[in-house]
Amino acid sequence: MKRGFTLIELMTAVTIFTVIMTISTGSIIGIFDANRKSRSLKTVMSNINLTVESMAKEMRFGRNYHCGSGAVTTPQNCASGDTLMSFLSTDDTQITYRLNGTTIEKKIDNDPYASVTAPGTLIDSLTFYTLGAGTGNNLQPKVIIVVKSHVGTGKSRTDFVLETLVSQRVLDI
Repeated sequence: MKRGFTLIELMTAVTIFTVIMTISTGSIIGIFDANRKSRSLKTVMSNINLTVESMAKEMRFGRNYHCGSGAVTTPQNCASGDTLMSFLSTDDTQITYRLNGTTIEKKIDNDPYASVTAPGTLIDSLTFYTLGAGTGNNLQPKVIIVVKSHVGTGKSRTDFVLETLVSQRVLDI
């Protein structure tokens, strides 16, 4: 004898199927959000890493570190930190880095400042600490670069800090 499904059995099966599909859809949307956040974080971190690596390479081979405002051609320590760093490159051009709003900018000699970070990269703070600038202090010149940034907003915001130490390659005797 063939038995058919009753209306209650069909409604129960459809309800269970609907609940399972709703939970599954929520999980898939959560996975997509996590993937998007991960890609954004990776893009911003790569951009900041490239920017800091470029600054560090130029500073490593530079000299006459000057942290802060004033006559940027004379060496100046900055133990308390500042958002502006200037130095002479290997070809005697004056290079200056600064934080302007949420962007890191670079200036070469008397050219105007140009952004070195991507448009989507938001820098919360950029601080340079300089020790041993100048000669006769028995310290090899060093610059500590600290970059604070974030990705996302609200609950999906992720803050991070990137810090590096740059030591002048040429001995400061």
